Amino acid sequence: MLDVGTIAQWMLEWYPPTTAESWDRVGLIAGSRATPVTRVLLAIDPVEVVAEQAVQLGAQMLITHHPLYLRGTSFVSEDDAKGRFISGLIRTNTALLNAHTNADVASSGVGQALADLVGVADTVPMVPSSDDPSIGLGRIGRLSSPIRLRDFAIVVAGALPAGPNGILVGGDPDRMVSTVAVSGGSGDSFLELAGDLGADVYVTADLRHHPASEHLEDGGPALICGSHWATEWPWLPVLAGALEERAAAQGEQLEVVVSQICTEPWFEHLTTTGSTADLATVPSEGTRA
Repeated sequence: MLDVGTIAQWMLEWYPPTTAESWDRVGLIAGSRATPVTRVLLAIDPVEVVAEQAVQLGAQMLITHHPLYLRGTSFVSEDDAKGRFISGLIRTNTALLNAHTNADVASSGVGQALADLVGVADTVPMVPSSDDPSIGLGRIGRLSSPIRLRDFAIVVAGALPAGPNGILVGGDPDRMVSTVAVSGGSGDSFLELAGDLGADVYVTADLRHHPASEHLEDGGPALICGSHWATEWPWLPVLAGALEERAAAQGEQLEVVVSQICTEPWFEHLTTTGSTADLATVPSEGTRA
């Protein structure tokens, strides 16, 4: 029978901790390596609702993308959400492991999964690793044929998992796009790089108002901004397939479940419809009593 230690070792092979950013924390967070495993749950965020799902499924191991703690902590009481999360896993003997930036850079990691999902081929990393240029952060490649931005945005919206945020699109909707850069999760630090690499459009998440506005004003690539969770989630089915295939190759049975729970902090997206003329009735700071 498989155990936590064996699965943790597979993750080390596929996503070496040495490829993670220096500030990151990756690996086995909680649990005994000797615990037998027949079922694993995969999720993006280590949050209470996911821990509850793992227990309900009878999963002996939970693998998340995001780490539980990035900085040292002195308290794990159940006074806060993280304390309740980790205490619940420990009580039920459920192991917790994460792969974060080491999964972002991997050849079969987060960036490549997003590129594959939206039809970007012949990809190379946006930021190649100095040790191995075949891996790195983000991906840039080409579509099979040029397409208008408005139509490509429809492709992206139809490919990303459903969630409350949807996508935002910036740039000329009739612009033809062929070269596409992608980066799952927060990606505004690569705005300038996407242009330098010759991208026609950049697909990422968490873009802030001023950097995005200035980028477009300066003639940079068009922008498609999804949500953090949605742009990273496509990696989970890839990992599930790899885990089950590896187990089968060793003659072991392993069920890997991909959590369908959307762990965005938001629950709904509403289009604002008020008239900007109404804003004129709101007194400015200088005219308030």
